[in-house]
Amino acid sequence: GTMPLGQDGPSWKKRIEDIQRIYDFRDVLGTGAFSEVVLAEEKATQKLVAIKCIAKKALEGKETSIENEIAVLHKIKHPNIVALDDIYESGTHLYLIMQLVSGELFDRIVEKGFYTERDASALIRQILDAVKYLHDMGIVHRDLKPENLLYYSMDEDSKIMISDFGLSKIEGCGSVMSTACGTPGYVAPEVLAQKPYSKAVDCWSIGVIAYILLCGYPPFYDENDAKLFEQILQAEYEFDSPYWDDISDSAKDFIQHLMEKDPGKRFTCEQALQHPWIAGDTALDKNIHQSVSEQIKKNFAKSKWKQAFNATAVVRHMRKLQLGTSQDIPGQTTPTTSNGEPQTPYPHPRPLSTATRISPCSSLQGQSVGAHPQAELSVSHQTEHGPT
Repeated sequence: GTMPLGQDGPSWKKRIEDIQRIYDFRDVLGTGAFSEVVLAEEKATQKLVAIKCIAKKALEGKETSIENEIAVLHKIKHPNIVALDDIYESGTHLYLIMQLVSGELFDRIVEKGFYTERDASALIRQILDAVKYLHDMGIVHRDLKPENLLYYSMDEDSKIMISDFGLSKIEGCGSVMSTACGTPGYVAPEVLAQKPYSKAVDCWSIGVIAYILLCGYPPFYDENDAKLFEQILQAEYEFDSPYWDDISDSAKDFIQHLMEKDPGKRFTCEQALQHPWIAGDTALDKNIHQSVSEQIKKNFAKSKWKQAFNATAVVRHMRKLQLGTSQDIPGQTTPTTSNGEPQTPYPHPRPLSTATRISPCSSLQGQSVGAHPQAELSVSHQTEHGPT
């Protein structure tokens, strides 16, 4: 078995009493219940990293499962998954040293002037590639959503990275759906129905992400939680006109194979990678930027982001470094819709008002949703056959 935290423990963990001897802490990028993510510079190399600092008192009683979890994270090496470079432990904290990434998916799409199905297809191909790698290792991610997809660099043609990887168990979210609780829109029907589930849940989520990348709004939406759950359980979604009029049939076919209610019939990552919309050249080159970015601005307003890791802070910091000034330059900030802007009517997936983000789990409890999403639903990645 693994050594409990605090003893010498596995070889991948380094003992340190003062992490700030090695790293200069700069900005706080995000805070969780028992952890915070900071932007730091490795003194020896001047390399910037993100450090997730976790208070050990939050981990009591879960040491072994967390050791196992981190051991698995440590093995994950894929060009489209944020790497866990190092792990340090002090008397009071665990420090996960992570690769730094910059730039949120939606911001980048909105900032572009030109955006096509082919761009969306290239993004989805990278995500499929990364998730197939996880699945081949026996790991199910279980919480894929756009907020977890960040660009590696500020470059125009930067690759995309899956960023917040499976640390929700460590956040001590217990048995209740932690993250899916905030964003039920990405969760597969079988998860809501409390059926046993598998790798196929990730493929469903990738389908939902592909849908959003092509129209800018989510496939499932209702002010009423019970109705929202019902839509998802029935896999009731549409390719609404006019938003989908210019989108290829191939793209819609691809999405339908992933957003397939029956997990047994749903595409695997491997099958999805062979679909002509990904592997062939059926993805159109028509510029869909205007309608997609307009919908993104309405539906995914900044304040709605609930990610644990604020990429905007990284971008700000990068810009400061590049510009050698502590001033943010006007015009460099990300466009957001001004609050006063009147909402224009648009298809049945309505703008997500803050009220509809399902509030921390409480609203799920007494729901008459056939099955209320309670049981085995901690949405960090689980290993299907234990660590490989």
